[in-house]
Amino acid sequence: MSENTGGKRSLGAKTLAVPTPVWLVAAYDSGGKPNVMTIAWGGICCSDPPCVAVSLRKATYTYGCITARRAFTVNVPGEELLKQTDLCGIITGKTSDKFKEAGFTAVKAEKVDAPAVQECKLILECRLAHTFELGLHTQFVGEIVDVKAAPEILTDGSLDMGKVKPMLFDPGTCSYFGTGELLGKAFSVGKKS
Repeated sequence: MSENTGGKRSLGAKTLAVPTPVWLVAAYDSGGKPNVMTIAWGGICCSDPPCVAVSLRKATYTYGCITARRAFTVNVPGEELLKQTDLCGIITGKTSDKFKEAGFTAVKAEKVDAPAVQECKLILECRLAHTFELGLHTQFVGEIVDVKAAPEILTDGSLDMGKVKPMLFDPGTCSYFGTGELLGKAFSVGKKS
């Protein structure tokens, strides 16, 4: 490791943009079987139209599901679903019914041809808008056509992250973390007094 400007050490070209979200991406396979996988390579990528990007390797079963049905859901698991979520990143849908193995309930999304994880309190229903080959991963950009939120994660009609309790992934240590406490309001805390 070499020193660089400001005394920081070079760690090389790695996927260390922390944190990354822990999401469950669900899609039907070509035969209509629901499948779900855990991902950490994802995020919002456009605000108008609202879009989310998820990156998957071609070797995953979910890759084929999304390309076949051109739709998927992003299900945001809360901390209480840690073990089930991790399991969905360990086993493959090629040989397993991941919904059954994890104890999840597959429900049909209302606006896209994809299943959703009923146990997740926040679900984004996405229509496949773009596909980009990046190298080892393919990035799927889904236009968010609807967001479903359980009433218990809302405060005054708005999403309350403290109630969602989403998980975060640290790619450097392959570890899950919870979210911390509120630090301040965006576009406000930085204003000069």
